[in-house]
Amino acid sequence: MFTGIIETMAVVQAIEKHQENLIFMLQTPLAQELKIDQSLAHNGVCLTVTHTNHKDLYQVTAIQETLRKTNLGTWKIGDKINLERAMQVGSRLDGHIVQGHVDEIATCIDLQDEQGSWLFTFEYNPNSPNITIEKGSIAVNGVSLTVVNSQKNRFSVAIIPYTYEHTNFHQIKVGDKVNLEFDMIGKYIQKLAEMYWKRHC
Repeated sequence: MFTGIIETMAVVQAIEKHQENLIFMLQTPLAQELKIDQSLAHNGVCLTVTHTNHKDLYQVTAIQETLRKTNLGTWKIGDKINLERAMQVGSRLDGHIVQGHVDEIATCIDLQDEQGSWLFTFEYNPNSPNITIEKGSIAVNGVSLTVVNSQKNRFSVAIIPYTYEHTNFHQIKVGDKVNLEFDMIGKYIQKLAEMYWKRHC
């Protein structure tokens, strides 16, 4: 379980294909604190640490299912990746409840410099059952954010300078793909409503 508050970033150092999987070697000072089998959110995707040199490098593997549902297959050497370790019980929940299970990807379709903040607009599958609501929560590349301008299969988020600089939002351009995890409570409500209509309509 995560909160969507990014701790730091890692840089992709190497990518190796093994059958249908991709093995990523990443570099970050946080690697000194990581342990094998530890869960770590990468752009909002929960992956297991499989190797670390206890200096600044560690390794994770993305299987075919993960590559199909996320943007991990687009990663390149040199890309910056948002990192968050699992939340600790008893600490403050500064973001919102994030599972690290990406629902789908979206495309950045607009980026506006608001002279002190940035407004990013994302569009996702028009046939998707997932929804956003105005002022609701969403995780974009693992970052807990508040939805503005919620519309059918698109929404915007306003990014403050700190978030812009300390996450990989500063490298997102129009046309780029991002990972989305929709609010868990909203997904439960949507599923319950769908079950109700099937039974009563």
